[in-house]
Amino acid sequence: MKKIKDFIWPVIGLGAVVVSVYLLWHLLKGLSFADVKASLAAIPPHRYALAILSTLVAYGALAWYDRIALLHLGVKGISWLFVSVCSFTTYALSHNIGASVFSGAVVRYRAYTSKGLSTAQVAVLVALCSFTFGLGTAFLGGLVLVLEPELLQRVASLLPPVLASPTTARLVGFGLLGFVALYVIGSILHFRPLHIRSFKIEYPRPNIMARQLVAAPLELLGAAGIIYFALPEVGNPGFLVVLAVFLASFSVALVSNAPGGIGVFELVFITAMPDLPKTDVLAAVLIFRLFYLLVPFALAIGVVLLFERGRLADALRNKAKSPPNVPPPPVDGPGITPDLRDVQGRDLKVRKAV
Repeated sequence: MKKIKDFIWPVIGLGAVVVSVYLLWHLLKGLSFADVKASLAAIPPHRYALAILSTLVAYGALAWYDRIALLHLGVKGISWLFVSVCSFTTYALSHNIGASVFSGAVVRYRAYTSKGLSTAQVAVLVALCSFTFGLGTAFLGGLVLVLEPELLQRVASLLPPVLASPTTARLVGFGLLGFVALYVIGSILHFRPLHIRSFKIEYPRPNIMARQLVAAPLELLGAAGIIYFALPEVGNPGFLVVLAVFLASFSVALVSNAPGGIGVFELVFITAMPDLPKTDVLAAVLIFRLFYLLVPFALAIGVVLLFERGRLADALRNKAKSPPNVPPPPVDGPGITPDLRDVQGRDLKVRKAV
């Protein structure tokens, strides 16, 4: 980071963490570790199993993001296993590190260039995966705000009054659904590409667009399902409410640029669940962090180390196989080779005709 602007987002992210942790500390003041431990122990085993299944659904859908982008690029021959491991590693690292577009780009660049993709192709892949997530958030968020506009009142203390209004919420929901509809129409009718300076944004083919509209909501439903199944059955506000609160919390955490959304995600989610005991909500959020963030993060580090070790081994192996760089023999004079000896030891002086 050589310029002042390079420090802006990291500073904003750290500032968001500090402010959120401070507010969260006041929100949870009085809770004990024993209370949270008791809430974790009270979660039935079958709901832990359902939370794990929801995690697998979420990361399976994330792998589909990459597959959809490769289909858009017309790239074939890369196995589902490689794509799944690459996607898993990308999101496991970027969700925890923050600045997911950039950290995800680095991981994908290292992985997909090893399969022959160019830098431009990797850039399109990263952009399309990011857009797929945004499309799913807009689609589900729009549906929730249109169907249940009063849900924003759960976080009224964190929003200006005008934004927490049900009327405003429903208008925002229709706007989000309108954006999704425009994208669908543009894909079906083959609208001309949108030019922004040197960038050209093309509408994907309808079969690609249809896959995006399935994969993105599926990933968000799976991620929200982790918390839903970790919450107690008694007093559970229902999946739609949990989904709405999750979308708001996860979106705010991403915008804040806080590493892993630490503090930001918890603050919004716990504030929006006033009907449940704070210890139970905190326990559910901790389960989400463990299943969706921390365990994948630890596995992703191992994958990166194994991948880079393999790349290094291949580089050393190729270097060992390459022929040695032997310099040409010295020349005694113009058109004259050095003295040689035949097998009998006699001196031979070979001269080249000039």
